[in-house]
Amino acid sequence: MVKILLDTDIGSDIDDAVCLAYLLAQPECELLGITTVSGEPEKRAAMASAQCRAAGKEIPIFPGAALTLLNGQRQPACPQAEALDRWPHQANFPRGEAVEFLRRTIHAHPGEVTLLTIGPLTNAGLLLRTDPEIGGLLKGLVMMCGVFSNRRPGVGPLEWNALIDPHATAIVYETGAATHRSIGLDVTMQVRLPAEEVRARFNHPLLRPVLDFAEVWFEQRPHITFHDPLAAVTIFNDGVCTFERGRVEVELASPRFAGHTQWTLDPNGPHEVALEVDAGAFFNEYFSVFK
Repeated sequence: MVKILLDTDIGSDIDDAVCLAYLLAQPECELLGITTVSGEPEKRAAMASAQCRAAGKEIPIFPGAALTLLNGQRQPACPQAEALDRWPHQANFPRGEAVEFLRRTIHAHPGEVTLLTIGPLTNAGLLLRTDPEIGGLLKGLVMMCGVFSNRRPGVGPLEWNALIDPHATAIVYETGAATHRSIGLDVTMQVRLPAEEVRARFNHPLLRPVLDFAEVWFEQRPHITFHDPLAAVTIFNDGVCTFERGRVEVELASPRFAGHTQWTLDPNGPHEVALEVDAGAFFNEYFSVFK
């Protein structure tokens, strides 16, 4: 069993809910807890609770930071929470305990826990600043974060999780871990399904609440890109992506490009970055757990 802590901004992009469903269905996953980040963290926690209850699992859930370290509120709303009334869920959660929960759980299982971050890195940044030993206690740090096609700032896209709290992003990339893995936007954009196929394939009980949340998403976009699920799948099957080691630096000096991730190839570097994905192998792996 692989011990996982999930840090998520579920309720903004639908792929967080798609990712959580995979973790709940993955027989090799021991999900130790969930923390939420960004605006309306309690609503995000309630969405995570709805999925856990649909899976028949009691998972500790803690609302985390609503604000970034220095830039205030940059993602205020949790729009998919409007579907919550149709799904049983926990209504009240502990407040102000998310970072301490992460810290305590990692210390309780030294060398065993993989921290999977699929949202802005505020909680992770606070954790690593609060307890500098955490990096050395983790089995792995896996993130859906950044863009690693070596484009200069301003050339090509920036990635939302990295740029929404750039100072937290910089803290996380300055911290060592046994495995420090990033799956970036340039790779995750290659795993996408149109709404019609999602509706046809999301028929497992664990995917039904996700599909309900997705209908809110489909009001604005006709597809789902599986950014976060790809990061999760690599924990259990890293053969779906090709990785290279190197060094990631985070831009902070330029307000316009703060959060840009610049990657340099280095066989001895501290960071592992996904460069390619086998989309067919990914989707086979993702849907294989829903039996």
